[in-house]
Amino acid sequence: MKKILALLILNALLLTSLYAQKSRKEIKGDHYYSIYSFSDAIKKYTKAKNLSVEGQRRLAESYKNAGNTLKAEETYAAYINLAGVIAEDYFNYAFVLKMSDKYEEANKWMQKFKELSPNDLRAKNYAANNSQLTNLLKDEGKYKVEHLDINTEQQDFGPAYYNDKITFASTREGVKSIRRNYSWNNKPFLDIYVADISAGKLNNARTLNEKLNNKMHEGPACFANEGTFMAFTRNNYEGQSKDGSIKLQIFFSEFKDGKWSEAVPFKLNNSEYSVAHPYITADGQTMYFASDMPSGFGGADLYRIKKDSTGNWGNAENLGDKINTEGNEMFPFFQENAQFLFFASNGHMGLGGLDIFLTEASDDEFGKVLNIGSPLNTHFDDFALITDDKMSKGYFSSNRVGGKGDDDIYSFEILMPLLVGKTIKGISKEKDGSIVAGAVIKIMDEQGNELATTTSDNNGSFELLIDAQQTLELVANKEKYIEAKNKINTAVEDEVIVSDLILEKDPGFSLYCLVTDKNTKAPLQDVKIKLVNTKTGSEELISTSSKGDFRKTLNDIKINDTINYKLVMEKEGYLPKDMSLKKLIDKEGMLFIHNELDITLEKMSELTAFAKSIDIKPIYFDLDKYNIRKDASIELNKIVKLMKEYPKMVIELGSHTDCRSSKAYNNKLSNNRAKASAAYIVKKGISKKRIYGKGYGESKLVNNCPCEGKEKSDCSDQEHQNNRRTEFVIVNM
Repeated sequence: MKKILALLILNALLLTSLYAQKSRKEIKGDHYYSIYSFSDAIKKYTKAKNLSVEGQRRLAESYKNAGNTLKAEETYAAYINLAGVIAEDYFNYAFVLKMSDKYEEANKWMQKFKELSPNDLRAKNYAANNSQLTNLLKDEGKYKVEHLDINTEQQDFGPAYYNDKITFASTREGVKSIRRNYSWNNKPFLDIYVADISAGKLNNARTLNEKLNNKMHEGPACFANEGTFMAFTRNNYEGQSKDGSIKLQIFFSEFKDGKWSEAVPFKLNNSEYSVAHPYITADGQTMYFASDMPSGFGGADLYRIKKDSTGNWGNAENLGDKINTEGNEMFPFFQENAQFLFFASNGHMGLGGLDIFLTEASDDEFGKVLNIGSPLNTHFDDFALITDDKMSKGYFSSNRVGGKGDDDIYSFEILMPLLVGKTIKGISKEKDGSIVAGAVIKIMDEQGNELATTTSDNNGSFELLIDAQQTLELVANKEKYIEAKNKINTAVEDEVIVSDLILEKDPGFSLYCLVTDKNTKAPLQDVKIKLVNTKTGSEELISTSSKGDFRKTLNDIKINDTINYKLVMEKEGYLPKDMSLKKLIDKEGMLFIHNELDITLEKMSELTAFAKSIDIKPIYFDLDKYNIRKDASIELNKIVKLMKEYPKMVIELGSHTDCRSSKAYNNKLSNNRAKASAAYIVKKGISKKRIYGKGYGESKLVNNCPCEGKEKSDCSDQEHQNNRRTEFVIVNM
């Protein structure tokens, strides 16, 4: 019956065309199609010559509804590029490709569908969630699924709790003396069955009530008031709609004096549209159901209706466009303890066929819709899920490979909590508040993996759903704008986290840097960088992203300007690093890319980390001198004390000069400084075998103060002083 409702809706859309220029066999095929006799429709369509595009469309749908996905796929492929094709054909072709596990090909046609129907809810849902396809296909160990022996080669689906039993709909052979077959699939009509539960298994299937099981379809059913009130789906026996189809309707029955009462029709039953798949809350006061009644979003929508103070049903409420699409949403189940609404849909982003989805209710409103993923969902039809009160186990229906027949009932266990996560929402805009529409918004984890993506709408608004309890990065990109990033922490009580993204227009010039580990080449996140503009003296603090990079917009920079920056970088566990950058902007739109400003940081060794912890500072010398100054003796005395505490410690003294004088002279001067430093320590009682001195001359300046050849330094005396130093490195303990 899941397919009956879907086809009733589709047929209403397709039967309006004229028979002009159609062959007699195609017209006969249309007749069989209209009465859901798909096997006969296929015979007529395949024998017709010059089948119209509409006829090919109906042939493809007939194959799909008859369960022949391969033939449906072939038929769509044969006409999908012909004149007269509509956007819905692209969607349906993508749909059957998914059912054949051909996701890459399906994406091609969904893109075409999205281009032709960008405002279709299914297209928007695809754009927002298609990046999650790989994750949905993974079996992450959340569920344990088991096929049940109670299934037959016929249809068995739509389980419902009935006190300590389970009811379901089935086309299996019952005890009726006359069996009538349904023209759709040449199988008997559905009846309501009941089965006992033993250790999660179902057994001893029998009809629930022969009086309620009439000559056509009955089921599935649901129960309230401790099993004494039943709602179920049934064909409309009383009359056909104007298009000649028989709609589905909801009926109620009460268990009194040991028997079920005569069926009472639901007040919204109508010969022109279907109402079906009821779920009633335990107190019997609220019912969820599916219907293609007018004013919905298209296809079958989910509705909710409540009883008033007199016990009568009030007005039906459409559950809105977060849940409903232009496709079909069916088989609602409301888990009252968790306040979760489960339902099946072919309009939301799924794996193929009907998929099972979940949304959480709060104050009668519903949150983000989640696909519950593999292995509950497959590229086949998966639907009609129910769970126990503890949300630990339940049952659902599927026509997946490995069953006994058509639709089968499966049991499942929930091995991990079902997390609906947090909603991240905000607006993409510029600093002045101007809206930036069409920005691609992504959520990245701490390893740089993309978790979800969407595109901001015409108002700049975006909304994404992610799992909770993790620190994430929100990223926005749009052409001609610089990438914007926000850190967000989801380990908060709020269900909705608001984080606006501020994008700056790309001026054409920016400073870009990638910071990596020297040995592993892995990007380093959260490197603290002090960026000093040595022209203006202004400073800015920047941190690298999860990708190890940062970008600094260079405002008011023109061609032939020279930029001059000093970068001071620090990260816990790594040696700090300083570097200078002086660059002439000589190319329009130039960016400093990886190979111009890649930086590597080296991890501290245990010895280096130890030295840092005891705060050994460099010592400094006067210009052109190598005598030990009073301030230098303080640091050298620290070294002496430390080396006496650690008798195996060996230290290298590295001495340096500023740039003034020749390289040869500076090398000699730095060697003298190293020797003077070592001699001071030896004089204090430390063996000269434990001291190594080395002069580096002017080869390792700590700032941008070179002055060799024609280049003249404009550095201050203090900046030159910073280069006249001796540094200490522990080389052995």
